[in-house]
This record gives sequence, structure tokens and C-alpha cells, in this order.
Amino acid sequence: MSNAKQALKAAKAAIDAQQWPEAATQAERVLAADPRNYHANVFLGLALDKQGRHAGAEKPYHTAADVKPKDPLAWQGLVNLYEQQGKSKLDDYGRAVIVLAEIYQDLDDQIRCQTVIDKFVGYAREHGSRQQHIEALEVMLPGSSVYDSLEGRMPHPSQTFTRIAALIETDEKERINKEIGERRTRLGAKLGQVTVEVKREVLSKSRLEHVYQSIIDWTNDDEVRREYEEKLLQRATDTLFVLPAAEKTAKRERVEELARGMVIIKHPFALAWQVVLEWRDGSSLADWDVQVLREYIEFFPADGLSKVLTGFLGSELSPFPADAKEDGAVDEAQDAVPEEEGTQALTAEERLLLMTDGIEEKPESHLALRLMAEYYLFLEEHESAVGSSRRALELVTAEVKKTGSKLQDTIDAITITLATALIYHETPRNHAEAKLLFEGILARKPTSTSALIGVGLILEEQEHFAGAVGFLTRAIARDPANIRIKAEAAWCKALDGDYSQALKELEACLPDVKGTEARSRALRATTLYRLGRCKWELEPSRSSRKDRKGAYSFFLAALQANVSFAPAYTSLGIYYADYARDKKRARKCFQKAFELSPSEVEAAERLARGFADQADWELVEAVAQRVVASGKVRPTPGSKRKGASWPFAALGVVNMNRQDYVNSIVSFQSALRISAEDYHSWVGLGESYHHSGRYIAATKAFQQAAKVEAGAGGKLFEESWFAKYMLANVKRELGDYDDAVQEYHEVLDLRADEFGVQMALAQTLVEGAWHSLETGFFGKAAELSKGALDIACLIAERRSDVFNLWKAVGDACSVFSFASGSAKDVPLEEIRNLLKKGIEGAEYDLLAEVDGVGKEILDDSAFDDSSSLTTRVLVAALLAQKRAVYASANEVHAQAVAWYNLGWTEQRAHECLAREARLMTPAEASGATKKASRHRKAAVRCFKRAIELEAGNGEFWNALGVATSQVNAKVSQHSFIRSLYLNDKNARVWTNLGALYVVQEDFQLANDAFTRAQSTDPDYAPAWLGQGLLASHLGDAGEARSLFTHAFEIGDSSSLLTQRQYAVASFDQLASTASTSDLGNLLGPLFALQQVRSQALGDLTYAHLSAMFLERIGDYISAVDVLTNVCSMVEQDYESSESAESLGRFAQGKADLARVQLAAHEYEDAVESADTALQLASEDTEDGAGGLTPAARRKCRLSAHLTAGLGQYYGGAMDEAIEMFRAALEESDGATDVVCLLAQVLWAKGGDPERTVAREQLEESVRSDEGHVLSRLLRGAVAMLDEDSRAMNRVTAKIHSLKGKDGLSEEQRRKTGKLLAVAAELGLQPGGRAAEAMTSVLLAPAHPHGWSHLAEVAGEESVFPAEMALVTAHRAVPPGGALSAVDLCRAFAGTGRVADAQRAVVMAPWLAEGWTVLAEGVAA
Repeated sequence: MSNAKQALKAAKAAIDAQQWPEAATQAERVLAADPRNYHANVFLGLALDKQGRHAGAEKPYHTAADVKPKDPLAWQGLVNLYEQQGKSKLDDYGRAVIVLAEIYQDLDDQIRCQTVIDKFVGYAREHGSRQQHIEALEVMLPGSSVYDSLEGRMPHPSQTFTRIAALIETDEKERINKEIGERRTRLGAKLGQVTVEVKREVLSKSRLEHVYQSIIDWTNDDEVRREYEEKLLQRATDTLFVLPAAEKTAKRERVEELARGMVIIKHPFALAWQVVLEWRDGSSLADWDVQVLREYIEFFPADGLSKVLTGFLGSELSPFPADAKEDGAVDEAQDAVPEEEGTQALTAEERLLLMTDGIEEKPESHLALRLMAEYYLFLEEHESAVGSSRRALELVTAEVKKTGSKLQDTIDAITITLATALIYHETPRNHAEAKLLFEGILARKPTSTSALIGVGLILEEQEHFAGAVGFLTRAIARDPANIRIKAEAAWCKALDGDYSQALKELEACLPDVKGTEARSRALRATTLYRLGRCKWELEPSRSSRKDRKGAYSFFLAALQANVSFAPAYTSLGIYYADYARDKKRARKCFQKAFELSPSEVEAAERLARGFADQADWELVEAVAQRVVASGKVRPTPGSKRKGASWPFAALGVVNMNRQDYVNSIVSFQSALRISAEDYHSWVGLGESYHHSGRYIAATKAFQQAAKVEAGAGGKLFEESWFAKYMLANVKRELGDYDDAVQEYHEVLDLRADEFGVQMALAQTLVEGAWHSLETGFFGKAAELSKGALDIACLIAERRSDVFNLWKAVGDACSVFSFASGSAKDVPLEEIRNLLKKGIEGAEYDLLAEVDGVGKEILDDSAFDDSSSLTTRVLVAALLAQKRAVYASANEVHAQAVAWYNLGWTEQRAHECLAREARLMTPAEASGATKKASRHRKAAVRCFKRAIELEAGNGEFWNALGVATSQVNAKVSQHSFIRSLYLNDKNARVWTNLGALYVVQEDFQLANDAFTRAQSTDPDYAPAWLGQGLLASHLGDAGEARSLFTHAFEIGDSSSLLTQRQYAVASFDQLASTASTSDLGNLLGPLFALQQVRSQALGDLTYAHLSAMFLERIGDYISAVDVLTNVCSMVEQDYESSESAESLGRFAQGKADLARVQLAAHEYEDAVESADTALQLASEDTEDGAGGLTPAARRKCRLSAHLTAGLGQYYGGAMDEAIEMFRAALEESDGATDVVCLLAQVLWAKGGDPERTVAREQLEESVRSDEGHVLSRLLRGAVAMLDEDSRAMNRVTAKIHSLKGKDGLSEEQRRKTGKLLAVAAELGLQPGGRAAEAMTSVLLAPAHPHGWSHLAEVAGEESVFPAEMALVTAHRAVPPGGALSAVDLCRAFAGTGRVADAQRAVVMAPWLAEGWTVLAEGVAA
């Protein structure tokens, strides 16, 4: 024990000497002996603290405090220790301070206690966070363990609470801003939502409201108390707005309690008053405390809501009596001054202005908007009432969402105001919405008088009169003194047809309608007018309605009561128009009625009809637009009221007159939505579609109009023709000329003398003729042209001075110049009579000195058979076009077009005569050429005249360029360039310019022009044709053929040049290739040549070419007919001209005729034709076939020799045939094919010498031409017949090598396979038929012939070869190969199945194989 005391003294001495390590050592020695020694623990803690070992010092201090908890020494050490450690130990510092302060309190040492607390609070303020500072301040508040002893020594609690409130406000503000800034950057975050969530998190956990309340409770300063009461209310309101819906109720009640308290003590805090006023739920303003309203106005006179309340409380709508104090003050003021200077109440205008200013200043107040809407409704400013009500409902809905209150009565009241305003605003457009709103009110409040009246009025407007009477009667039961409702109910009965009862009830209401204010006078005028209407309907006779003491007197009385009552003016207008026969007064009445109210639809319709009769379309539009804007024309959904379609139809007619077809379509569509059976609207819609180019839609519209007319039961019979006429016009625009012609004929059946229809029919027939020419129907074109001439004769009987008539006649005649094959059908006599009608003939002398076509041409001599039909129809066309020039003399544009048409016809005459001249003898051609030149000269003059009249027409310049292209290239180029300057998107002009450059041999410019034409219009065939001609000229035959083919495919059928070039290029390609089995390459050119023959009957060259194509497709009979005709015409030409060219053409024709006669099995004719060809093409003739080149003559003679030889062979003349083949052999220089023919004929003759020669010839041909298949086959056949196995082996080996190549045709493969199979069967081949068949399959597995032979060998033992033969045959047919239908038929028949046998019969019904297998299958 003594050692411990010594150590403790030593520790004390070391501490005094500030020897801290020694002190710690001595203290530890003491504690080793006595761990709970109080002083040793204190000394150790102090020593360690001084050494900076704070962590080690804390434990000894706590141990000492546990030993003597009421001794301050250990706690003083802890306080000093924590204070030195700063912010990290501030919380422990606070706890130690409180314990130490309590110890001083127990020791009654208040000074030290206060010192410790003050020092701690100051330290927390400087080093701690706001929350730690707040916790330090709370030590100084009531409730603290040391507050009672220090009360009076520390600041007043209100001051402390104020400091705490400021700290909490700052802290929460920073937290809110920080969290919003962090969360708003998240994906999908919305600022508003983030703000609400953050405020909800912070405010719901805040104790600031408690602090505010504590300040209010403790402070002695009234101003401070009022300040923090305001802050408390604001804080509670902010918290309420962000709380979840489930937690809002309690908070809202707290806010309302605070606000009411402020209002009770009349504290002028705006938020409190607004909460009391705005959050109150009431059906009308009477539910509010008027004293509170007036105090609000007094406290906040400049506030927007105060202004609205001031105006409303001073109006007739105020539910409260005037303020007695204010009245007394006003009375005193009025007594104190003269009357004219007395205080005056606000006027209605001033009141409205005041309330409007209030709304502008307080747009967020739903109470202000609600009162404003009610006042607007009172003033019958329905649009403004609707706007204010809608805005008020939006604000109330938002208020309900923020506060969680119901406010159902408020919502219902605003809804009633809105629905009532909607009844009258743009009636009846908004009735559906208004009715829905009223029904919602009645579902909650079945006895709501306002809702009952509103529904009744809506049903009245929708013509549900019985229902309207029911609702209005229920409203009368709730408000029996309401005269307005009684009068409305009576009028509904009248509209429902009960005029007698309505008249009684209205008469009963009339005495009660008193007063001189505007509303009373309006009600009296309405009642008088309705009384007049009841009398009008009850007395329908003309005399009764005409009586001025009847309904007329009530209408006048209504106007006397209210001079602005529009329906009375309408009724008076009807009276004047229908009974008094005073149109002037009637029109004035209608105008007045419509000026007063656009809802007077009947007055507006009568006005519009009057303006339309005067063609005053601007006024018609103004009337119709105003009626449409009124909303009266469209019935509301579910209403029985019929809509009025006439305003939209009138607008459609107005827009059509302006050529504004887009808007006219919209107008007519609107009219039809209202009245789907409006015939005239359907017609107008169709016409608008037609003029805007929407022909399909126009067709449907006119068809619908026809349906409406058919359903009208004949009421629209007199007007139905126009719809048919317009439908025909649409079909004409669509190019459906047949249907259009039929429609026109149907219209003429109804109105036979309708000039416009007749003219349209004639023009349609001509357009259809041109279209038929383009599509290749030349006979139909001639038929349509003839029909057009027939119609023209009918028109000319009535009017012969019409430009379009003679243009149609000229065009119809011109059609025949293209359809030469049908020119014999031209009604020349009818045309001559037509041209003579209504004219003396001098008009036809126009340009007669140039083209030689004048009035004398109408003589009979001009139309005899001496000239061609083409020439005669063109003369008729020229005369008609000259007549058109005179018919258009009064209109510049039409005259320019007439001159252009005349020039075009002159140019056409030039082209036709020039083409005929090329087919004539030189003597005849000279005169024809001169005549053609005269027509070209006339064409140039016509085009120049057209350009003088209308220089801006590019087509005229183009025509001039074409006409001058062969006369003056510079003029032609200038004309084309001028045309392109006017319209550079015209592909025709670019093509013509390119053709000019080709003629002038400027190929680069030509190519550029053709390329530009193709890019401008890729479907314009002449552009591709021109480039093809250019490619042909430059020697690129393949490119030229491709371009000609494309031009033919996209071009029309009237272009002779396109068809000729395409046919020639195709034949050149066929002549250069060995294969001609693809019919697809033959049908197109053949079709083109048939069109050429239809247009140019005398063109023998292309007729001859068409026979070549007919021969290749196997139509030998047609080929014989064509070539016979060609040879006959060439022979006639030769007899007249005796030219070498004609002789050569005759020889070639006879050679070709002989060949096709041979193919047609006409052997004798073939031999005769071949002999003629040989004679004509012999070198020792007088002319020496000068029309043929040596190569052509050689081919001609070779063909004739071969044809004659084959003809004699099939005719049985073997010797003659052999001689012909030998001659052919000489002509062909030993050609292998000719050798094969000769060998076959020699072998067929049967003599040993002949067969020996045949063997020798074949052996020679095989050696000279190793790749020739036919010679190999013939040599093999001869070897088989000779049973020469060695020769057969050589042939077989060579044939096998040929079969492995791809150059064999299907026919050659079939023949080689057949030969090898027969050789194997005869034993001339090793392995037999099976081995040979398998060898064929191995060499050509993709071809069906080897498989077919294998199937024949296998028989019924295996079906696989037959199946493979069919599979490979399927793949080898076009377009996959060149296998014929015969081979495919045999492949089907080879399977032996009945189904395949049926397919074989379909593929080739002329073959027996398919029928045989089918018969066997059926029999089995």
C-alpha cells in the first residue's frame, strides 16, 4: 500500500513538473496494484492527453468517472480531451458537457455550469455541422436537464428557437436543391416529378413546423408571433401539396385550422384568407360568409380576387343584401352634396371592366374565374363564360389534387355554368358536351333545377320534344314561379305538334311577362313570336296566313317588343315572299334576320338562292360561310334534327366558279356528310374531281349520283342526264372510250338535241380512234372515225360554224390515212356532202394556190378512183381543217390551233404522198413528189401563221422544225431550240432535234439530244428509236437491235419506223444464228410487220419480210398467200417499169414462195415457182438479174435448186431431183448439207451405182467436215444397212464424242440416240441396247433422250429411268432449254401412269404415244 501511495505522489510530482511520461509510468504502477484507483486513472489520462495519446487517455478518464460519477475532475478531463480532438469527437464532447453541467448543477455551481454550456455551444457553432449546432442549442431549451438551474442566465427560449429555425431553414433548402440537382440528371427524370419527390422526403421528416409553433408559444413579441404564424401556415401548406393522397386529410385540416384562426383575428395574411375562401366547397356564393368576403375586400383592395368580388357583390347576381354601413355612408355622402355630385354606384360597364382586370391580375383563382363565368353567363357572353368555366374547372381539379379535398359542390356549380353556356355557344355544336355534363350532375343530384332546365333546352334543340317537356316540367315543379321555363315548356309542346295546348299555355304566360329591362323585353318578344307561330301552324289556309290580324300581327308585336328579334324577321320575310308577293320587303326581312343571327338558316338559304340567281357568287359565299360558322347546319350526334347541306353545296359551287377545285371537293364532301342523298352535291363533287384530275373518284361520285337518281323514283329524271354526261366525260379522260361513247349515247337518248353532248361524242369517237391506232386496232380506229363522221353530219344540220366540229371531221379523216387497210370503208360521199353544208365554198380556197386543194376539189372528178384512197381522205381532212380556220376567226387561240391543225394535216399529206412516190415508177413519182412538196410548203406557211398568232406555244415551233427539217436545216434547228426554250421538258422536241442532227451527220449532238429526251421521258419510244438508228449508222448492230426492241415494246402501234426497224433488226439477228426454234423471238417482229401491212398496204418489202417470219413460225399457208400477193404486185411493177431491181425482187420472191409451198406440201407449185426463180436469176438472161448482187443471186439459185429438187423428190421424179441436187451442189461449192440431201435421194432411188455414189459423197463429207452431225448420222445409217460393223464402229466413236459436247440440239440428240440404239439392237454395237443407253446417259445425264432409251430397254422392270427422263425433260423445256412439246409428251408417256398419260395428251394431242398409254391405263 505504501508503494502505491509513493507512486501516486511521484505521479503528482511529475505532473506538476510537466514530466508527462514519468507521470504516466507512475500512474500505471499504481493501477497495476489498484486498477480502480480514481486519482491514478485521472493522472494517467492527463499524462497521456498531454503526450497527444488521445485514444489511450479516454479509457482511464472513463474508468475514473465510473469510480466517482459525481466527481467533476474526470469529466473535466474528458471535456478537455474531446475539445482538443475537434469535430470528430463533437458528439462525445456534447454528452460529456451535459454530464459535467449536471454535476455542477448538483454542486450548485451555476457559474461553472453556464460556462461549460456556453463554451460547448460556441464550439459547436464554430466546428460542428448545422445539425450538431442545433443539438447544442437544444441544451439551452426548456426540457433540458440543466435548463431549470440556468433559467435567466441563458437567452430566452424564443430566441433560441428562432436561431434553430433559421438553421433548419437553411439546411433544408440546401438539401432540397442538392437532391434535385442530382436526381434530375437521371435517365427519364422529369423536373416537376423530381421536385415533388424531394420535397416530400425532406418536408415530411422536418420538425420546422414544431419549431415555428414553439416560437409562437414562447415569444412575447406580437409581431414575431404574427411572422411565425404566417411561416407556419405557409410551411404546412407547402407540405400538404407534396404529401401522398392518403396523408393529405389530416394535414389539410391543420392548414384550414391555422387559416381560420388568422381570419378570425383578422390578420391580413393573404394565404390564410385565400385558403378560407378558395378551399370552401359551396354550390353558390351564398354559402360563403359575406362578412369574410367584405373583410377580404377591405384588407386586400388591390388584389384581383377582391376586384372580382367587388364587382360581383355589387351586381344583380349578388346573393347578399347591400352592406348597411356602406349604404348609410353612401346616403350621408349623397345628402351632403348636390344630387348631380352624389356618389354613384358602378355602372355595368365599369363593373365588367373591374372584374376583367381582377381576372388578369389573379388568373390562378378558381373562385374569381367561377364568379366571372357566372357574370358572363348573365350578360349572355357565352363564349367568355365557356372559357372562364373551363379554366376554373382546370384550377379546381388541380386544387383537389394538391389538397386532397373533394370540392364536389364547387365542381358541380362550375360545371352547370359551363354546360349552360355551351347550350348557347355555337349552338348546336356543343350540345352533346353540355348534355353529358348535365347528365353527370343529375346522376349525383337528381333534383338540380339548373341541370333539368339545361337538359330540357338541349333536347328541344335536338328535336326530342317529348323528353324536353318532361325535364322542363320537372324543373317547373322545383321552381313554379319561373315564367321562362313555363314558356319554354309550352314551346316544346308546340314543336312536338300540340299547337293548341301550346297556344293556351303561351297565352297564360304572356300577362306575367312584364318589365322594361332587356331580358324581360326579349322574353316577351319570344313569347309573342311563338304565339304567332302557333297560329300560323293552326291556320294553314292561304287566306288565314295572309290575314294581317292573324299570325302576322304577332310577328309585328314581337318586333315592337324587341326590334332585334331575328326569327320574327324571317317569318315576316316568308309572309311577304309567299303570301304578300312583295319580294323587295321579303328580301329586306331576310337580310335583317340574317344580319341579326346567322342561325336563321331559312332566311340565309332564301338570300343565297336569290344571290345565286343573280350570279353574285361573292355574296353567296359570304352567306354560306356565315351559316356554316354558326354551327346550325350540322346536327349533333343523336339529334333528330336534320342538317342543312345547302351552305356547303353553295360553297362548292362558288369554289367551282373560281376553279378552286380542292376547296370545292371539301365543301361538297361536307354537304354529303350531312345529306348523303343530295343528288346535286354528288354531281358537284364528281365535277370537281373531274376538273382536278381525280378521275377514278369522279367516276365513283357520278355513279353514286346515278344511284341517288334511281332511288328518287323519277323525281330527278329531268336532271339525271347531266350526271351521265359528266360520267362520260370522266371515262373519256380515263381513256375508257367505249364506255364513254355508250354513256354519251344514253344521254342522247334522253336529250337527243343536246349540242354539247353531240359534240363531246364526236370528239370522243375521234380520240378513241387515235387510241386504237396507238394500240394497233386499225379496223376499230376506222370504225370509230366513221361513227364520228356520222355524228358530225347530225351536228352540221343544226350548227356548222363550230371550230371543234370541223377539227373532229379533219381528225377523223386523217385517221384513215394511218389505217390504210380500212380505207375502203371511208364514206367519201357522206364527207363530201358534209363539207358542202352551210358554206359557199370560198373558204376552201385558203392556201389553194400552194397546196392545190380548193373548192373545186369537191367536184365528182376529185373523188373518183384515179387517186388513192389515202390521198382522198387527206384531201377531205385538209378541207375540214380549212373550214375550222374560218370557224375560229373570232378567237385568237382557237385560230392559232386551227392553223396548227391545218399545218399538221398538210405535213401528213406530204409524208403520205412522198411514201407513195417511192413505190411508183420514176415517171409517176416525179409528179407525186412535186405535189408532196407543195403540201410541205403549205404546212410551213400554216405553222408560221400559228406562231404569229401565239408565239409562246412550243408545239407550234416544234411543228415548224419538223416541216423545215428537209428544206432548211438552220431554220429547223432554230425552231426546235425555240421550242425547247419555251419548254425544255418536251421529249418529242429533243428527239426531233436529235433526228435533225443525225441527218446532218453530227452524231455527238444527236446522241446528246436523244439522251436528254430519254431522261426527260423514259417512256417516249422515238427517243430510243433515234438512238438505235444512230447506233446502227455507227455499226453497232447489237446495241441498235436492243434499242429498236425497247422502242417497240414501249411505243404505240402507229409508228411505222419503229416497227420496221425492229422487224429488220430481229430478222438480221435470226439470219445470223442457226436456231429459230424460240417462238418468242419471232412473234414480236411478226406482230410489228402485220401492223406495218395494216398501215402501208403497198409496202412490198415488209410484206415479203413478214412472210419470212411466217415461214419460221410454221404458218406456211399464210406465208404462201403473202408471197403470192408480193410476187403478183412485183410482177406488175416489172411489167410496167421493166427495171432490173423489180426483176431481182421478183426472182427472190419466187424463190421464197417455192420454199414455203414446199413446206405446205404444194410440190408441183413449189417446183414451178423454183423453176421461175432459176430462170429469172440465171446469169444468161438479158437483164442478168441486175437487181440482185452476185451473192444474193447465188443464194437465190441455191434455194431454188434445193426446193425444186425436194419438190421433185416428193413428187416421185427421182432423176430430176438428183439433177437439181447436183446443180445445187455446184452452186454451193460442195456444201455438206447439200451433199446429205443428194445422198438421201440417191439412196432412195435404190440402184447400186446411185448408192455407191451416196456412200462416196458421205465419206467425203465426213472427212471434210468432221463436226457435221447429219453426215455422221447418214453414214451410220448406211453402215447399218450395209451391216458394215467396222464403219459403224468408226461412226459410233465419233458420235459418242459429239454427244459429250454441248453444241447438239435436242433433235440431233434424239436422232443420235435412236441410231445408236438401233445399231446396238442389230448387234453392230458391243454390249447391246442397254449398254448403249447407259453410255448415252453417262455422256449427257441432263438430257432426257438417253434416259428415255434406257427406260425402253428396262421396260417394266425399273421405273427409275422413265422417272429421270421426265425430270430431265421438265428441266429442258423453255426457258431452261429448247426441248419441244413432242419430246416432253414422250417423256410423260414413258412413265406408263394414267395421270402422266393425260398430261402427255395435253402437251401434244397430235401424237399417238400419249393416247396409247392413256387407253392402256384406262383399260387396265
